[in-house]
Amino acid sequence: MRESNPARGSIGRIATLTKRNIKEILRDPLSLALTIALPLVMEILFYLIFHNLTAQFEMKYLAPGIVVFSQAFLTLFTGLLISMDRKTSFLTRLYVSRARSFEFIFGYALAVLPIALGQSVLFFVVGGLFDTSLFSIRLLWAILFSLVTSLFFIAAGILFGSICSEKSIGGVSSIIITGQSVLSGMWFPAEGLSGGMITVMKVLPFKNATILVQNMIIGVNDRFNDFTLPLLIVLAYTVVMFVVAIIAFRGKMKAD
Repeated sequence: MRESNPARGSIGRIATLTKRNIKEILRDPLSLALTIALPLVMEILFYLIFHNLTAQFEMKYLAPGIVVFSQAFLTLFTGLLISMDRKTSFLTRLYVSRARSFEFIFGYALAVLPIALGQSVLFFVVGGLFDTSLFSIRLLWAILFSLVTSLFFIAAGILFGSICSEKSIGGVSSIIITGQSVLSGMWFPAEGLSGGMITVMKVLPFKNATILVQNMIIGVNDRFNDFTLPLLIVLAYTVVMFVVAIIAFRGKMKAD
């Protein structure tokens, strides 16, 4: 029998899957705590040690950088969540339901998104305790766009979790974590790099995600280069990542 309102049925299934995934996340508070604690410690230590030495570690640059850097760990967190569901055959049992691949994907993404929000608020508040200039209307925009950048990392985690086992997800996710650490320019000024490396950084999502959130705090001088272009690049990678994740997840559903 066909559903009288397919859209409502789809939203209902996504909501159900999201609630289930949130409960699953809360069953492992240690992993959640570690995902938040490491970037928080780095934010505090790096500011205390280096902020008097270089502008790179002033809180108006460091806090947004840490926010986006912490989102790279969501790739590992999300990937582990999905790979463990696959290991326990939970997903296999759900495959017989009416839920479609994109509904599973959104169910995972919406469950992890509150973690990204919590990270953003926490790191900005802690940063504001060291530099009260962060507490302005710009902070709200920074938090909003940090949710946009987090979707790329969440989508990457969904993709990796769909195709990797729980044993290999750590190594594969480290590609994203390393990319965000090395290619974002958050730890060092990019001006001293070769032209080729700068070009690579400009076309990949890592630096664009960082400067997008940073510019919400420090201000936008060039609307296109400081806001529109980084946003479009991040959104493009995010859409592609979600599409590939849905295709990969659908393939796993058929295979299982």
